Amino acid sequence: MSGSASAPVPSAGVAWATPAARWILAATVLGSGTAFLDSTVVTVALPAVEEDFGTGLAGQQWIVNGYMITLSALILLSGSLADRFGRVRVFMAGVVLFALASALCSVAPNPELLVAGRAVQGVGGALLTPGSLAILQASFREEDRARAIGAWSGLTGVASAVGPFVGGWLVQVGDWRLIFLINLPLAALVLAIAWFKVPESRDPSAPRSLDYTGALLGVVALGGITYALIQWGSVGVTPAVLVGAAGGGAALLVFLVVQARKRAPMLPLGIFRSVPFSATNAATVMIYAALGTLLFLLVIHLQEVGGYSPVTAGAAPLPLTVLMLLLSARSGDLAARIGPRPQLIAGPLLLAAGLVYLSRMPADPGYLVDVLPGVLLVALGMAVTVAPLTATVLASAPERHAGLASGVNNTFARGAQMIGVAAVPSLAGIGAGPGGQEGTEALAQGFGPAMLILAGLAVAASLCAMALPRGGVSGARETAERGGPPEKAPAAEPRPGQRPPRFCGVSGPPMRSCPGSSAGSGGGAGRNC
Repeated sequence: MSGSASAPVPSAGVAWATPAARWILAATVLGSGTAFLDSTVVTVALPAVEEDFGTGLAGQQWIVNGYMITLSALILLSGSLADRFGRVRVFMAGVVLFALASALCSVAPNPELLVAGRAVQGVGGALLTPGSLAILQASFREEDRARAIGAWSGLTGVASAVGPFVGGWLVQVGDWRLIFLINLPLAALVLAIAWFKVPESRDPSAPRSLDYTGALLGVVALGGITYALIQWGSVGVTPAVLVGAAGGGAALLVFLVVQARKRAPMLPLGIFRSVPFSATNAATVMIYAALGTLLFLLVIHLQEVGGYSPVTAGAAPLPLTVLMLLLSARSGDLAARIGPRPQLIAGPLLLAAGLVYLSRMPADPGYLVDVLPGVLLVALGMAVTVAPLTATVLASAPERHAGLASGVNNTFARGAQMIGVAAVPSLAGIGAGPGGQEGTEALAQGFGPAMLILAGLAVAASLCAMALPRGGVSGARETAERGGPPEKAPAAEPRPGQRPPRFCGVSGPPMRSCPGSSAGSGGGAGRNC
């Protein structure tokens, strides 16, 4: 078998609760869990990094967004790479790249090399996270796939929850560089399990031509736009900012032209003809821009303004992860009974209410009075929203594009977080740009306006959901039959007695299993979503 020393997977697939199943689940959970752990750990460590390097807010934004740029731009391509060259092989390549980049970050002597290492980490994360789900989809029996992906989602959600504690403790008792070194032994363990215990698989019908041009243009577009937004907030409008904005915008336009003309594009634009698909993705952009920016600013504000320790600041958003894990399956059940539209309208409004509450935060916030109620409202809003959001995205696309649809939604979520982190602080007057200032006082004064901007995004997401048909999933299907996209959109409803798998959408909507679907020429996330 190419890329692995283990025996090939049985033709019927691996059964749940067998030793083979446990090895496969261990490799995929540890691999993608490492990436999820790192994303939460880094945010907690930002004030310590700023203290060492004197990066200011702009440097902290780049440390977060250096990772997000490459991750967002390459997720769709990585699914196609896994289908063609082998899912275990691409997964292992992602783990190796993530580990090497982590080592680079741990010894970075300046912020420029740290951001470069984070960008390489994003490439590794883009390869290993969709690849882990592809392995589950290809390895398990059809009747056990939902259970396997549910277990993967829950366990990686736990990694996201543990991250702030681990990161805060490492920063508090040691050094921020340890948050990157911890990835190395985990990566070695994942590689050993994957090599010896995880069967290789690939898609013989995967397209031979992959859209590398589209991926490169995506990186350039996101990088240019992010650079312009961050530098605008840091130094104001300069020739370099204008060049970055123009270059990023031009790359985005060329990307769209290439996708429209290419025979096997990374992102088939025809998928957006579905109004429910476009509306739910627009809502995704608003929701995850709000959530990602909140998590970025909240942890920094609590440490630099509120005087919280890294451990307590990192633990502040913990109720968000806990409620997501506890309520996501029930939220999916409710959406299956009443349709997703009511929850997709109400959930973002709850998110907005939590953000408005947090906008009142004083300079010396008490957690139980000033932080926890707002975090609980945000958590409830996300728990109400994420399951029906993902189900509607899948149901609104033609069946052959089900994997692609989930990959697009996940890409939009990551990209929205990146743009939010880059743009909102500047709009709120945090930074050295027009009308802004730097330092603790600027963060204290700008935090409230930033939360109100994010609340406005959440309300806009609720308005987007009003474009959905009242019939929910079936309504989207009827729309297609009456003259929407020529292909019928399948209902993503569970079989009788089957509960939807749990997942945690703190860092992005889950990429779910789509049995029997094929991404066709669009590749994207392949059949693994």
